Amino acid sequence: MEERVEAFLHYMSAERGASKNTTDAYRIDLRGFRGFAQQHGVNGARSGPAIDRGLILAYIGWLNDWRDQKDDKPYAKATLARKVAAVKSFCAFLLDHGDLTSNPTAAISSPRAPKPVPKPMSTQEVDRLLREPLHHGTPEAIRDASMLELMYATGMRVTELVSLNLDSLHLYPPPAYVRCLGKGAKERTLPVYEQATLAVERYLDDARPALLKQRTQVALFVNRRGERLTRQGFWLILKNYARAAGVDERVTPHTLRHSFATHMLRGGASVRDVQELLGHANVSTTQVYTQLADEHLRDVYQQVHPRAS
Repeated sequence: MEERVEAFLHYMSAERGASKNTTDAYRIDLRGFRGFAQQHGVNGARSGPAIDRGLILAYIGWLNDWRDQKDDKPYAKATLARKVAAVKSFCAFLLDHGDLTSNPTAAISSPRAPKPVPKPMSTQEVDRLLREPLHHGTPEAIRDASMLELMYATGMRVTELVSLNLDSLHLYPPPAYVRCLGKGAKERTLPVYEQATLAVERYLDDARPALLKQRTQVALFVNRRGERLTRQGFWLILKNYARAAGVDERVTPHTLRHSFATHMLRGGASVRDVQELLGHANVSTTQVYTQLADEHLRDVYQQVHPRAS
């Protein structure tokens, strides 16, 4: 089955445009399914016992009963939904390629994961976070300030941010903009406002050359070894600055994206405009932020008119 899993992951990446994060998650999920199937005498080969509806139902039941050895908690609904979705997609792939004669998951409904309401930072928290690297004058701090400014100014995903190359950025002549590749390898152009532009210019002039030490690199953001900064590297950078700024330590790179979207809507931007900036394929994904913007307006109104209900 391992060979078929790798073929499926290649198909998801090359033909369906799945991100590396998605294929990595599917690889982990299908590794678990493969182990479960092998324990039940199924190896996924055409000559052996086939994956059938009974196996799928048994696997879902096992997932529902499984408890994390670290904290003795069951899988979250979102995790269950993703793992079942991975198996359903894999079975559809096997059917299309002649490894199955029918899809054993066709009549099995996927667990519905509740859409979590994102928690954005307040504008005051964002300001404290963006100012924190400015307390240091090292090349790394100058780089970090430009990354945080650029991410909040554009709403980019962390993968999009660290994937930027020098030729992704257009500063002159103004107005400045950046081109990034989103999910499904879809490119979008995002405006870069003055404060972020100034931070990036300082990084390019003062910090990037110091980090590269005359090494050649196409990546826009680099680490002290002159290599492209990774998602994990940026996450640790953000966590450290959030702690130093007294911001909730649960802040993640996606929190900046949530904050960008919510603050844009509070400032009067349309849902369609924010959808385009975020690169959402479906406007319903963007509309969750309108709830946060509306709640904020209600809170402000009640502060001004405390007797209002």
